[in-house]
Amino acid sequence: MMNKHTITIIDYGMGNLRSVYNAFASFECSVNVTQNPEDLYQASHIVLPGVGAFGDGIKNLEIGGWIKVLEKEVREKGKPFLGICLGMQLLATTGTEYGLHKGLNWIPGTVNRLEINNDNNDSVRIPHIGWNDVNFVKKDCLYKNLGESQVFYFVHSYVFNVEEEGLITGLTTYGSDFVASLKKANIYATQFHPEKSQNAGIELLKNFVDLI
Repeated sequence: MMNKHTITIIDYGMGNLRSVYNAFASFECSVNVTQNPEDLYQASHIVLPGVGAFGDGIKNLEIGGWIKVLEKEVREKGKPFLGICLGMQLLATTGTEYGLHKGLNWIPGTVNRLEINNDNNDSVRIPHIGWNDVNFVKKDCLYKNLGESQVFYFVHSYVFNVEEEGLITGLTTYGSDFVASLKKANIYATQFHPEKSQNAGIELLKNFVDLI
C-alpha cells in the first residue's frame, strides 16, 4: 500500500530536509521535497519539518505562499500532516521567541521557552539537545507497535504549551514536563526529530506513511 503514497516535504528555508527525505525514502513510496506550494495538491501526505526561530518560520510560510494551500489540503481535504520540531510549534496560536508572533492557530496554545525547574542541576541546559524518553499518552497511530515509551532525539529551546490536554499524545521530562507530540484529527506533530531517532523514529514515520 505504501508505494501508492506521495510524501511531500515542504522546503520553506528552515533546514533539516536531507535527513527527513532519507528517512522517508527508505520506504516503498514516492518522496518529494518542494519549494512549490502547488505540489501539495498531488501529495497524499504532507510533512512540515524545520529548525530555527518561530518568527522566521511563519514569515517564510507566508512569503512562500504556503499557508492558503496548507489550509485547503490539510484542514479542508484532511490529508495526513506531520509537523516536526519547528513544524510542530508553528501550529500554535502564538510564539514568543524573539517577540510575539502569530502562528497557524491550527492547535490553540502558545510556544514558550523551555522552563528549567531545577537550578542546581548543571546537566539540564538550554538548548535541549539529546536523547530523552517520550511517554506515550495515546499509543495508537504514530506510536503503534512502540510500547509504552521510547527514546527520541531532541534539539530545541522552546516548547508548545497546548490549551487542550486531550490533543497531547506524548510527554517528556527535561528540567520540567513538556509536550513531545500532538494529534488533532489528521494533524500530527512531534517536538522531537523522528528522522534522527533510529529504529523508533523509523517505525513512527512508517506509521505515518500507513495513514490513509
